[in-house]
Amino acid sequence: MKTLIELGKKVDELARAVIGAAIEVHRQLGPGFLEGIYEEALCLELADAGISFERQKEIGVAYKARMVGKHRLDLLVGGQLVVELKTVEELADIHKAQVISYLKTTRLQLGLLNNFNVPMLRNGIQRVVYTNDSDAMASGAPDNKAELGVLGVLAV
Repeated sequence: MKTLIELGKKVDELARAVIGAAIEVHRQLGPGFLEGIYEEALCLELADAGISFERQKEIGVAYKARMVGKHRLDLLVGGQLVVELKTVEELADIHKAQVISYLKTTRLQLGLLNNFNVPMLRNGIQRVVYTNDSDAMASGAPDNKAELGVLGVLAV
């Protein structure tokens, strides 16, 4: 049995707004550009919509409670939503794992994985929902690592 969590209304609204902004960017630019072009255009859309975000947000990476390095998120929207941008032929499992790692590190629940290198953007957006293992254990989920952690990756 997998543990289900309910996302907050605010983070869900942020996700919808980012998806709408990303669709507008893709509608205007189409596929074929480098990631940085889409990042810049998406930031313009978010700013025009009055949505707060941090671009190339630096996060610390800890190992056994000690800092071992830093990484940058493409976007952190509203302090609650991780947005990872790609321009690849096809999203791979490693791209999803990357978002999951970011969610673990930031202790956030929702990430969007956007691949702009597709003919229709709806085929390039995935929502990644995460809960940490200790939360799942506390809620009565079985002690089975395969069922803890990632709750779902959904195509939008």
